[in-house]
Amino acid sequence: MDADATWQLRCGVVMPDHLHLLVVLGGRLPLSKAVSRLKAKASPSFHAAGLEWERGFYDHQLRADEDYLGVFLSIYLNPYRGRLCARGDCWPWFYCRPEDWEWFRDYLDAERPLPGWLED
Repeated sequence: MDADATWQLRCGVVMPDHLHLLVVLGGRLPLSKAVSRLKAKASPSFHAAGLEWERGFYDHQLRADEDYLGVFLSIYLNPYRGRLCARGDCWPWFYCRPEDWEWFRDYLDAERPLPGWLED
C-alpha cells in the first residue's frame, strides 16, 4: 500500500496462518481503516485459495524512542522459532525494504539467524 500513501512497509513475514507487518502509517487513514483496506484488496486471492481473514487484528504502536531492532528480529525469527524453517535456510516469505535491509542484515549470520537466537 506504499503506492497510495496508506502506509510504508518496513518489514513483514507471511506465515501459514498469520502475518506480521511493521508499517509506518501515512496520514491518509487510521490503522483500522488501513487494515480493512488491506483485507479487502487481498480477499479475492484468499477466497480463490479457500482462505478467509479472521476478524480483528493485533497492533502495537512503537514510540519514537523505542528500539526497532527487537521488532525486526521478532518478525524475522517468527518462522524459525515456529520450526517452519531450519536455521541454515531462508524463509522465502520475509520482506525487508532495501533501506532497512542495509542495516538489519549486519545483525545476521550470512543472512541467517545467529545460533543463539533459536535456542530453547
